[in-house]
Amino acid sequence: MTGVVAIVGVAICLSATMAWAWLMALWTGRSGWIDAIWSFATGLFGAALALIPMGDDALTHRQLLVAAMALFWSLRLGIHITMRTLSGGEDPRYTQLRVEWGRGYKARLFWFLQIQALAALVLALSIMIAARNPMPGLTLGDGTGVALLAAAIMGEAVADRQLSRFRSDPLNTGKICDTGLWRYTRHPNYVFEWLVWVAYAVIAIDLTGNYPQGWLAFAGPFLMYWLLVHASGIPPLEAHMVRSRGDAFRAYQRRVNAFWPGLPKGDGASQDNGDSR
Repeated sequence: MTGVVAIVGVAICLSATMAWAWLMALWTGRSGWIDAIWSFATGLFGAALALIPMGDDALTHRQLLVAAMALFWSLRLGIHITMRTLSGGEDPRYTQLRVEWGRGYKARLFWFLQIQALAALVLALSIMIAARNPMPGLTLGDGTGVALLAAAIMGEAVADRQLSRFRSDPLNTGKICDTGLWRYTRHPNYVFEWLVWVAYAVIAIDLTGNYPQGWLAFAGPFLMYWLLVHASGIPPLEAHMVRSRGDAFRAYQRRVNAFWPGLPKGDGASQDNGDSR
């Protein structure tokens, strides 16, 4: 199979998958299925592009390693979002879109999810580029990439657990979580999610210059940073928090960096940030 055929096939599958996610969200009334399905699909089709035979080359250890990384990431994130969705949690970003789009919500949501399918394709291509680095054997770059991904998944799980534990305490009702990792960045889970895609770029790089296309894998972390910081991540989520928490969340914004971790600017009381992840 040629690379072009494989990529086109994955693009069609991602488009169909996000159409299914659209139907699931409308049928169940729970938007959480959108992000759960997107997470599973990105990992699954990224792994497929890593493993699909393209020419006569034999399957390499790097292909197997990168495919396993993609599947492990997608299972962790997808299962987390699925469990939250089954428990009745709703993503405030999609709730606000329903309000803003009004009667055009269903049609606009469909095309919005097709854009998400395109984003998933770019990320899956980053996985493919990393997997097909032709350097012989496994290298320090591969080990560094695995370490980054492991740290990212562990950090994201810790951030999710800290937020869940904070929310479960009745004394914290209506407050903003600024303890643990949430004390150093308002969105630690987003930081670690971005780091996942840096891991693939590190594996893809060949400093000898024999694989210049490896640098294209940086499209993954660049795209993920833009989505999280400037598009569908922080802006709509924080707009919701300002509406629901008002001055308490504005104080948290002034005190703690939005994305890049750093020491908080002064002290403040702990309150619930409502992060959708």
